[in-house]
Amino acid sequence: MEQQQGRVNWGMVLLIWAAGLGAAAQYGKISVVFDRLPDLYPGLGASLGWAVSLVGVLGILFGVVAGLFVSAFGYRRTLVCCLWLGAAMSALQVLHLPFGLFLLTRVVEGISHLGVVVAGPTLIALLATGPARGVALTIWSTFFGVAFAILSWIGLPLVASQGVLALFGAHAGVMAVLAVILQRALRNLPVPARTAYPPLADMPGLHLSIYRSPFKIAPAAGWVFYTCCFVSVLTVLPPFIPAEIRTFVMGAMPLVSIAVSMTLGVFMLRFLPAIRVIQIGFLLCAAAMVWLWGAPGDGAACLALAGAFGLVQGASFAAVPQLNHTSAAQSEANGVMSQAGNFGNAIGTPLMVAMISVAGYGGLVAMTGLLFLGGAAVHQILASRRAREMATTD
Repeated sequence: MEQQQGRVNWGMVLLIWAAGLGAAAQYGKISVVFDRLPDLYPGLGASLGWAVSLVGVLGILFGVVAGLFVSAFGYRRTLVCCLWLGAAMSALQVLHLPFGLFLLTRVVEGISHLGVVVAGPTLIALLATGPARGVALTIWSTFFGVAFAILSWIGLPLVASQGVLALFGAHAGVMAVLAVILQRALRNLPVPARTAYPPLADMPGLHLSIYRSPFKIAPAAGWVFYTCCFVSVLTVLPPFIPAEIRTFVMGAMPLVSIAVSMTLGVFMLRFLPAIRVIQIGFLLCAAAMVWLWGAPGDGAACLALAGAFGLVQGASFAAVPQLNHTSAAQSEANGVMSQAGNFGNAIGTPLMVAMISVAGYGGLVAMTGLLFLGGAAVHQILASRRAREMATTD
């Protein structure tokens, strides 16, 4: 069910976007304090990398069909319930659980994260139509960058004065407040009728049908390359940036990404297909890595990388409704995009930590550069498949 053409409830869009901030903080609250985790859990070494990435496990396993279950459970109900679940897990983490139990709460947080990132953009696509939809989904796409900026500029001072556990407590409070507000705000939002829950026996076939569609899989196929780099770069890059500019650069990178997404990205989406904007963004990311290879830790190069990230993130969400024209298809595309994002987030930090341990800074730069080129290439391959399918049906 769509809103009337040209009428957008921007207040509701921003509320749902705020829920996305809470979901992004499920990754960010660990990434920004990663260097402090040994104080909470000493002697664990590289195993601490899983504290960042385990949120993505359930998204990897069930992301493709999550859209089907969200459609059956209800978009509004999913968003609110997942916010409450996220609040509960953060509240448990305040208790300084043993590391094994802490990791278990991170896995459960994955349910919360998955529900929000599938239901959120689908609801926004219902709230905005026409050119406004691209703007609204570009706003949604900034949720990771904004969350990291807030955590860097507000969360880190809180950690410095009150400790890491205080950050977990603050996150629990924010998620609970958002759940209360959205439960009331979403009551009268028209949404599609709930669908039937898909039979478990049909799961393999449902996965296969979505994977085979170059329309549903395309946003996710590029997204996995982006997410493999975004969180991991923000996590492992800081030690290579000069100490005197490190805090400024790491706080500014998400904001530069957002600024480019909301200005140049929105402008480009008026004239170019979203997939083309994504490819341009990936190529610019690769160029920024060449710059960082020649000038290790250079602040301007880091900000250029962030700007290129902004083109990829906004256009990737805008590509979902451009390529898929029904709410059900968009929900499936968002589900597989969530799976891809969780997979990228899960493997990104351990992969980059491993590359640094084997080949140092050069290994980090080479791996991210190859991933960016891979993102551009996979979109070209899928664009060719879509063209062949459309030519066959004409």
